[in-house]
Amino acid sequence: MTSKQIDSSAWAERWPAPAKLNLMLRITGQRSDGYHLLQTVFQFIDLCDWIVFEPAENGRVSLRRALPGVSEADDLAVKAANLLKEETGCRQGVVIDVEKNLPMGGGLGGGSSDAATTLVVLNQLWGLRLPIDQLMSLGLKLGADVPVFVYGHAAWGEGVGERLEKIRVPEKWTVVIKPDCHVNTREIFSSEDLTRNSKSITIGDFIAGQHQNDCLDVVCRRYQPVREALADLSGFSEARLTGTGACVFAEFDSEQAASGAFRALEKKWQAYLVKGVNESPLYSKLRAGNYIS
Repeated sequence: MTSKQIDSSAWAERWPAPAKLNLMLRITGQRSDGYHLLQTVFQFIDLCDWIVFEPAENGRVSLRRALPGVSEADDLAVKAANLLKEETGCRQGVVIDVEKNLPMGGGLGGGSSDAATTLVVLNQLWGLRLPIDQLMSLGLKLGADVPVFVYGHAAWGEGVGERLEKIRVPEKWTVVIKPDCHVNTREIFSSEDLTRNSKSITIGDFIAGQHQNDCLDVVCRRYQPVREALADLSGFSEARLTGTGACVFAEFDSEQAASGAFRALEKKWQAYLVKGVNESPLYSKLRAGNYIS
């Protein structure tokens, strides 16, 4: 993938920060530092936050509007921009305006995706020309999910989720439900009854239908809303947990079938009708604008 300097008009663009789903999640071990070794499949969906970047002559990084309950210093987009400045010595500033559409605490990767879009787009806007591998390494400092959003394509993930291999999976219509709870990821991964010794599988095994999520049982025991959402959604199609949740999802063979399930479920749940996509909407936009080739 090659890129060219973005012209000044790109500062006026709205840039997508898409959600992701974990189509499966196996925990195959644990490192001495406590991080879990995973096998997972990431796919993007066309539900996005939208970010506008405005140049700031004072050289500072700031937010146009802060997220409720998140200080500006702790915002991942701000951290990403400051990390990019530190890495490159760039003295330019930016005001970041995030239109938040992804539910927080749902396991869809919203904050990580915001950080990745910030890294990728500011790398272009500021003319820094860092290669994607370097941007992924920076992203890993911000969180384990950031690299896949920088990578920009559906992927088979191993390690702590940062070792990625491009994969193509069916781009299906999907219903996502966000139960009214916030799953504590740290709590789930520190649980004594979490499976940590699943047998490694291959991409072929996944494609053949091995979709298990090793966090599912632990999450369902602790969070009744997740359990109820899975039960309701499973009445329409195979219902799965993404990451540690709280969001659950089900794929459908047609838009009509997905729409029918969505209409039935949206009366009770915070539900989203979305489409799975293998190329990140961020990279689709960059490619459409001829910013990358």
